[in-house]
Amino acid sequence: MKKSTTSSPQIGVESEFLLPKMGQSITEATIIQWHVDEGASFNEGDVLLEVATDKVDNEVVAPAPGKLIKKLVQEEDLVLIEAAVAVVQFEAASQSSTVKKEQTTTTLASSRKTKNITPARPAVAPSPSTSPVTTYTSEGDRYISPLIQQIARTHHISYEELARIPATGAQGRLRKSDVHAYLEAGRPAQFAQPVAAAPSGFQVPDLKFDKGHGKIIEMDRMRQMIADHMVYSKHTSPHVTAYVEADLTEMVKWRNAVKGPFQEKYNQRLTFTPLFVEAVAKAIKEFPNINASLDGKNIIVKEDINIGMATALPTGNLIVPVVHNADKKNLVELATATNELGAKARENKLSGDEIQGSTFTISNVGTFGSLMGTPIINQPEVAILATGVIKKRAEVIEKPEGDTIEIRSMMYLSLSFDHRVVDGFLAGSFLRRIADYMEAPRNENEF
Repeated sequence: MKKSTTSSPQIGVESEFLLPKMGQSITEATIIQWHVDEGASFNEGDVLLEVATDKVDNEVVAPAPGKLIKKLVQEEDLVLIEAAVAVVQFEAASQSSTVKKEQTTTTLASSRKTKNITPARPAVAPSPSTSPVTTYTSEGDRYISPLIQQIARTHHISYEELARIPATGAQGRLRKSDVHAYLEAGRPAQFAQPVAAAPSGFQVPDLKFDKGHGKIIEMDRMRQMIADHMVYSKHTSPHVTAYVEADLTEMVKWRNAVKGPFQEKYNQRLTFTPLFVEAVAKAIKEFPNINASLDGKNIIVKEDINIGMATALPTGNLIVPVVHNADKKNLVELATATNELGAKARENKLSGDEIQGSTFTISNVGTFGSLMGTPIINQPEVAILATGVIKKRAEVIEKPEGDTIEIRSMMYLSLSFDHRVVDGFLAGSFLRRIADYMEAPRNENEF
């Protein structure tokens, strides 16, 4: 049996039909639907099958008329590019088939130009006798193509939300046009409650709020991305927040004493940020399960400790540059890394590698004067630390000779964690250990 490609079909003999190339970076595709049955004939230009890649859905057309002898792969199979998908027997192309191909191509191009995207609609309409609510049914397990998964990741759409999108593909499959129509409609099922799962539970009401009048400011692209990321995180992870109070008197005294010599020796400013990163990295080594992400029913405990530090930009937006391998850096290297990343963030010069790969994030809300905060988890991480403002106040200090009242530099730490993965014992122990490292005395020559 001979192998055939779409550009050079073997005429009159049975041959393997290979999945054609679809781009330099595409190496595999998923079979979505066969359009020709075994034993059926087809004309030149007919769609043989439809496939999905992580880039786009594609229709594979016949390069010549012929007959489909046997399918070598089935729907939902993942196939490598240029692998055999069928056995076919091509025939010589006739003039009529060439004309038909041109007509088909013209019609197809015309239909694509004039195709209208219709908004997605609720699967269950609200009853006219009750107050209007937005409810959707979940269709259970549904095949999701690589292309749909890529679109979902881009727009932070969970699998639960994908299950609520009305599908128009064969056998209830979700098509790219379905997702785009759903996005155009404003994601109406984003927070809807599944009707079958909780018929008597809370349902999101279709409230008509008076949003008022005023100056309209359109979100820039980064603000839209931040908004999507935050909503996705709150919708995906059950957030719980734990708090501890740390006495940073020793840290403040030590930094005030050494920051001048430190800058003279290393030409780097010594802020509190590298000290916080150092304490967190040490604590993660003792509690590695906090340095994780969730993949379905599997918990991935990361080997690298990469600390993201939420940084405010001059525009008011937020970005998270990453200190990679923070546990392997000394204080000088941490100070250099945090200073450089902060400067690049303010100048909008961060590279892609410098904002990717974080395994745990710190948000220093104290820089804005906040006493404490309840941060939103930076997906796909499972926890995030917020450090509040360092504030002097009178504290009762217990001593063997008796209690005293002293002025101490105090700071609240808060840890938001994903309760699917992290329980209270792990979160509380980890958070307390961070505070312990921050409170530990340091030698003035320790840098």
